[in-house]
Amino acid sequence: MNQLKLRTQLETFLLEDIGDQDITSQSIFPSDKAGKGVFIAKAEGIISGSEVIKAVYHLLDPSIEVVAHKADGERVTSGEKIADVAGPITHLLTGERVILNIIQRMSGIATITNQCVEALNDATIQICDTRKTMPGLRMFDKYAVTCGGGKNHRQGLYDGVMIKDNHISFAGSITAAVESVRGQIGHMVKIEVETETKEEVLEAVAAGADVIMFDNRSPEEVREFATYVPETSVTEASGGITLENLASYQDTGVQYISLGFLTHSVQALDISFQRGQ
Repeated sequence: MNQLKLRTQLETFLLEDIGDQDITSQSIFPSDKAGKGVFIAKAEGIISGSEVIKAVYHLLDPSIEVVAHKADGERVTSGEKIADVAGPITHLLTGERVILNIIQRMSGIATITNQCVEALNDATIQICDTRKTMPGLRMFDKYAVTCGGGKNHRQGLYDGVMIKDNHISFAGSITAAVESVRGQIGHMVKIEVETETKEEVLEAVAAGADVIMFDNRSPEEVREFATYVPETSVTEASGGITLENLASYQDTGVQYISLGFLTHSVQALDISFQRGQ
């Protein structure tokens, strides 16, 4: 993750939670009283966000020691240590909730992404995310996807063109939309077009789309539509694909499957913070 963006986001999260002070911890413990803590997994999954533990604590107090036992992308089982920390008790407790909120979500995303990769079980197809992330958390969400073995789709509206059904409707046609975009963007920016029918696929191909998405299509339709796309273009399937039916998209000839539920319907991985020994 970009260190400047990471620090900026974490500062915002800490300020939201702390406000003027952690009135509970600061009322109980002297500022110089030291202690130890440990982050422990309470369920099996894939870890993501170990860097966040150190980054949050070092914003609060650079003297806090953080020893990571699990690297991002590693599998953890219930009861395993993720990290040991040591430093002023007030700061250990003040940063606890912000850290847990972030790494539980990130590890949940990494875990479901890994489950999808394993369920698909097709090395010719990459699992990727979408823009369906929580505002303010996109950097964390998308990084977590990579920890689970997935790939990132575009980061935002600024780094790739994606012509969807509403763009096509307002523009009048796929051809008109692509031609208009080509006249505006530089040669480094790729154009993706969302399609739902054979006719739309063929029009997108003729218009010179770099990436062609098959939207809400069955495995049989994806397999058929992929044959109409030249090797110079990239293919993607999205919509209506779940963990339960993902395996049916094996060997369809598509190169990417984008899944919104990786980030918009997150089940956090259970992680706790406890006093260390």
